Amino acid sequence: MIANKATEQYKESSIFTASPEELTLMLYNGLIKFIMQAQAAIDEKNVQKSHDCIMKAENIVQEFQATLDKNYDVSNNLMLIYDYMNRRLVDACVKKDKEILNEVLDLAKELRDTWTQAMKLAKQQVPKTQQIAK
Repeated sequence: MIANKATEQYKESSIFTASPEELTLMLYNGLIKFIMQAQAAIDEKNVQKSHDCIMKAENIVQEFQATLDKNYDVSNNLMLIYDYMNRRLVDACVKKDKEILNEVLDLAKELRDTWTQAMKLAKQQVPKTQQIAK
């Protein structure tokens, strides 16, 4: 019980102290986690758990859509991808279809990996004086 509370406090602290880039990465990781949990729940024939996990995944995708910065050209393409992912998650929820979830999982992993690379590149481009100041 105490360990659970400490873990929750750590998670909460991590969220409050994370940069916007790190929060986005956390959301991608959460999306992947919930899709994988939904797949496991389908295997276990746990309809309610699979539904709940897919709904959590849908909520994350909808958060990506709502917070997308439309000042960048790439945002139009991302919006199309997020819209597609959301529609496929709805299909997967209705049909309890692991293959559809696998398709969305592959997209989520690719987006997460791309985001991770972009974060690394952005850090490399920060002038050395700014890195030292941190």
